[in-house]
Amino acid sequence: MHDNSIHSTKIAVIGLGYVGLPVAVAFAAKGFDVLGFDINENRLNELRSGQDSTSSVDDADLQQESLVFSNNEKDLSNRDVLIVAVPTPVDHAKRPDLSPFRNAAATVGRNLKPGAIVVFESTVYPGATEEIAVPVLEKESGLLFNRDFAVGYSPERINPGDTERGFADITKIVSGSSPETAETLNTLYGAVVTAGIHLAPSIRVAEAAKVIENTQRDLNIALMNELAMLFHQMGIDTRDVLKGSSTKWNFLPFQPGLVGGHCIGVDPYYLTHKAHEIGMTPQVILAGRGTNEAMPAFIAGKIIQESVKLGMPMPPKVVVLGITYKANVPDTRNSKVVDLIRELEKFGARVQVCDPLAHPDEVAAEYGITLTREEDLDAADVAVLAVPHRHFCQDGTGWQVLKDVLKDQRGLVADVPALLDRSTCPEGIQLWRL
Repeated sequence: MHDNSIHSTKIAVIGLGYVGLPVAVAFAAKGFDVLGFDINENRLNELRSGQDSTSSVDDADLQQESLVFSNNEKDLSNRDVLIVAVPTPVDHAKRPDLSPFRNAAATVGRNLKPGAIVVFESTVYPGATEEIAVPVLEKESGLLFNRDFAVGYSPERINPGDTERGFADITKIVSGSSPETAETLNTLYGAVVTAGIHLAPSIRVAEAAKVIENTQRDLNIALMNELAMLFHQMGIDTRDVLKGSSTKWNFLPFQPGLVGGHCIGVDPYYLTHKAHEIGMTPQVILAGRGTNEAMPAFIAGKIIQESVKLGMPMPPKVVVLGITYKANVPDTRNSKVVDLIRELEKFGARVQVCDPLAHPDEVAAEYGITLTREEDLDAADVAVLAVPHRHFCQDGTGWQVLKDVLKDQRGLVADVPALLDRSTCPEGIQLWRL
């Protein structure tokens, strides 16, 4: 496939969530014929009406003539390149749940035409594309791998909520099952991604490159979390320590906090699963995961401890601000704020949760938690700033919202991200921060 014919490529994107939708929109914006495929009819109706509840793209981007949406898998049968961007979560035992990955491969395989290329963007462990997806594609299509069809792997690197770096602004790792396939995908993605293409020597290398990005970040945050627990025990403010350390040029500016979501809190388990499969125990990776998984209980314990010190009636009334896994996005998947709420409830705390971005029906269905509107919150003894949405910091500091949810504007404020200005802490408020 040459540069002069690349724009005639018919593309399908399977999975229209935080990853797939920006990919589909980006290719359509460059004039490609793009089919956006998803099995969720409600999601498709939303997109067809010109709205994106994930805020991954501008609503105007959904009106492009070259972008159409479908849940009819037969519509995939005339596509030249099929990009799979489905979730790869873990189950309750922290084992990889590859059922969406397998199901997407089966759907594509049933509708795969000879000569097509199937590209996977979902985060997996090294070997998953060729060991799991390729056999499914062969079985369902009746075609022979690397003779009748090819595969590629180009891991997603989208950062939800990032208004500065979109799909086209992040260097794209690309790999293929043959040199020719890799070069075709290099040209295809290069027509859209302005930040540049990194051509990996193999699919397994590309898979590994992606999964260790988030594993490295997870471990760095785990170190900060362990230091935070240590310094709290010593009566030292962790952020003051990090501020001093950051004055050296080679100190990495990571911060302690809750590590959730569908990437950092999940991807390391894919790598450790593969390590166990080949007979290796990844001690450092698992130790980091253990530290980060323990943070909700640590924070809840400190909140209750501080409440007791202030002589509050037990159990305290607590308002938690924010339940999404990160700031300024509506996504609550694998949010560790949920774990924090559960830990507070173990102490008997009466917890109300407010988040203007999260979808109340989804939160109730997934976690059994009822969201309360800000104006309907009962006065609390403790206010927890769990997720620093811009909405909570409209006054430039965040103090006003926190004061307003406290009884008589007095009590304990737990600042998990440590973003509140200590120098402007209102009278009558005791501040605790991670």
